[in-house]
Amino acid sequence: MTYQETLDWMFGQLPMYQQKGAAAFNAKLDNIIHFCDVLDNPEKKFKSIHVAGTNGKGSSSHMLASILQEAGYKVGLYTSPHLKDFRERIKINGKVVSKKFVTDFIEQHKPFFEYHKLSFFEMTVGMAFSYFAEEKVDIAIIEVGLGGRLDSTNIITPEVSLITNIGMDHTQFLGDTLEKIALEKAGIIKPKVPVVISETQPETKMIFNLIAHQLKCNIIFADAEPANGYSTDLLGEYQQKNINGVVACIHQLDNFEVPDVAISEGLQKVVENTGILGRWQILMHQPLVVCDTAHNREGLQLVLDQVEKQSYSQLHIVLGFVTDKDVRTVLRLFPRDAKYYFVRPGIPRGMEAFELQELAKELGLNGKAYKSVEKGFKKALKNAEPKDMVYVGGSTFVVSEVV
Repeated sequence: MTYQETLDWMFGQLPMYQQKGAAAFNAKLDNIIHFCDVLDNPEKKFKSIHVAGTNGKGSSSHMLASILQEAGYKVGLYTSPHLKDFRERIKINGKVVSKKFVTDFIEQHKPFFEYHKLSFFEMTVGMAFSYFAEEKVDIAIIEVGLGGRLDSTNIITPEVSLITNIGMDHTQFLGDTLEKIALEKAGIIKPKVPVVISETQPETKMIFNLIAHQLKCNIIFADAEPANGYSTDLLGEYQQKNINGVVACIHQLDNFEVPDVAISEGLQKVVENTGILGRWQILMHQPLVVCDTAHNREGLQLVLDQVEKQSYSQLHIVLGFVTDKDVRTVLRLFPRDAKYYFVRPGIPRGMEAFELQELAKELGLNGKAYKSVEKGFKKALKNAEPKDMVYVGGSTFVVSEVV
């Protein structure tokens, strides 16, 4: 198979959470454990940092990778979802995995995938772990896909675990309270492995303390001793919360020499070193056009606070969601004085733009509906004056169509 045929097979034949939602959620580790046994347990052949959390885990993972690269290490980075190309998920020192490795890996293990009905995510995790082991990385940053306890990545024993924060997202899988969600995320905490919590929250602090105590691990609440004096090229004031957790995480790493200059330089070169996309990404300056992948209440609140701090004459918002979000709750965060362009992300679970328009109208948010992200985005750009601002977001899959 060609690379494109391989991707079509992966995306089409097996459930993929990004496309299918709940139908793709496989709440057990049996498949990935069996598959990694077949692969000769690559997850035991490299050191790692495991990163979970509702918001900020992607940015934090890229920051960690950038810092360790600046310290001279060969660093694997596994994140999800991708925005433009599947290979963004699997990188070493910022360079994506080769098309040949992807096609060869799928070709070699296709009979196993078909027989055992592995999910898209299970295949991808096995591929990443094999690649990092084969390439002999010094350390890999492994971002959790969804939750923690039953996520396919949760077969590693890392050097440090990092949990950024807990918010109300994926409640149909993880539970409908912060406490229940925290229990799922805390599933990545391993015996005697230090754990860093980026943001202290009263609802979840006791749960993390209890589990850390049971597993005899050192627990650090990073915002108790904030990492002052550091800044990052990832824009948005909310990144300071991620910096606190990342710096605390680096300080917990044994057997790795990471000088302070590597931390400072690494935080300033995240985009250059890792190629991260879609985090308060400025696409244009006149008008100011910004996109951000924030897609739940807590994440969007931080980003909309940042939008409010910008200077502009008129705000234009290109907005789309997927169907399994609590859209009504999220829409209440958005300003009423903006001009809205409601769009449908081009995936099966994309919410219809006209449906979104009706919901928004009930809450005093007015605008027109467009059949695609491209059409809505083009209209916003056409209408915007040089001193205006255009914000594009609501879903990772809206952003993926404009970057």
